[in-house]
Amino acid sequence: MKGNFQLIILIVFIAAGILGLLVFSGAIPIGNSGSTGSTGTVVLWGTMPTPVVSPIIKDFNDANPTFVVNYVEKAPETFDRDLLEALATNTGPDIFFLPDNLAYHYANKIFTIPYTSYPLATFKSVFAGAGEVFLKNKGLMAFPITIDPLMMYYNRSILDANGVVYPPATWNDLIDMMPILVKKDEANKILKPAVAFGQFSNVTNAKDILATLFLQAGNPIVKETEGRFSSTLNVPLGNYNLPSILQFYTDFTDPQSAVYSWNKSFPNSIDAFSSNNLAFHFGFSSELKVLMNKNPNLNFSVTGIPQIKNSNFKATTSRVTGIAISSLSKNLNTAFVAANLMTSGSFAAQFAAALNLVPARRDLLASKPNDAYSPIFYNSALYAKSWVDPSPKDTGSIFAGMVNGVLSGNLTVKDAIDDASIKIGLLLR
Repeated sequence: MKGNFQLIILIVFIAAGILGLLVFSGAIPIGNSGSTGSTGTVVLWGTMPTPVVSPIIKDFNDANPTFVVNYVEKAPETFDRDLLEALATNTGPDIFFLPDNLAYHYANKIFTIPYTSYPLATFKSVFAGAGEVFLKNKGLMAFPITIDPLMMYYNRSILDANGVVYPPATWNDLIDMMPILVKKDEANKILKPAVAFGQFSNVTNAKDILATLFLQAGNPIVKETEGRFSSTLNVPLGNYNLPSILQFYTDFTDPQSAVYSWNKSFPNSIDAFSSNNLAFHFGFSSELKVLMNKNPNLNFSVTGIPQIKNSNFKATTSRVTGIAISSLSKNLNTAFVAANLMTSGSFAAQFAAALNLVPARRDLLASKPNDAYSPIFYNSALYAKSWVDPSPKDTGSIFAGMVNGVLSGNLTVKDAIDDASIKIGLLLR
């Protein structure tokens, strides 16, 4: 079995190398963004519902009559396994929707487009910064198509009732609001929390909240150097050390802290927010419809996530989806043209709108829809970031261990950061 796997990997590398030579020699006009010379059928895999994607695919095919894109829907829970098995048997798609947290996982199975064919400067001028999660030192792994930025939802009724005129714009503002918003009894028991920070198991998006804090501090979490990825959690980057950032987060569940606002006795934070029992919820833009459906009577709004006071840049984490080209595609030129065209123009705009997401192209971000929420989401998408996650499930456990180690007293904040960095480093190897 091991020998077969190594043989498959060897074949993938040989095929990618041959295709790369063809690209560099100009035999395959991969830099052409038009459909000239593009024929045949391209198979596209994704987890988006077929009824949502099919009408957009039809419009795309009608506009590009020289080739056809066939969409195949896969179950989200088995997409990774199905794709791996299909690529291993050379029966996989030509192109596929690639979530940012699987980019590292599929790095050796994707045809990397060299910068000589798609210049880095062009990529950065076309796509928002969050899409740079798909960049490697030798080229790009996918064309970004959507961004789902982490936002701050807030309960307008709770803020109004406590005389809070505006939601917090900085973390200092949030700290200042805690004595006003958190309700406790004489025994320091929380009767009504304000923000779900400090814990991990009952905080929706806890990993993403922590990642946002690290990114705002100027730490990319993972970096690539000469083709190798490594963890930067224990590297002094930016203007803040990460142990102090972790301490800030865990203080919200410390009964002795002035910002004590949450503990493990509370329900999941998104449920608490939906039940009018939490002032703030940190969730993705795609959660808007979820919150509306959970409680149609909930008086809430949304704004950008708080930033570090006096910081010279803004940041929030995000989930980014791109369209990647399989290194085993038998129709590489058409696969490239299709992927490039689908992440531009009307397809990308319709696709993002249908899924309640934000387009990744800067020209599309410049044309904000006129509804109540899209302008807010579009603004956050411009300064959204992502990071190279080697294994979403494993890093979730690592982040949980980092928080729980501090809360239990088994680890100092520095030791917890160092331990997490070492474990992420092992995943990257």
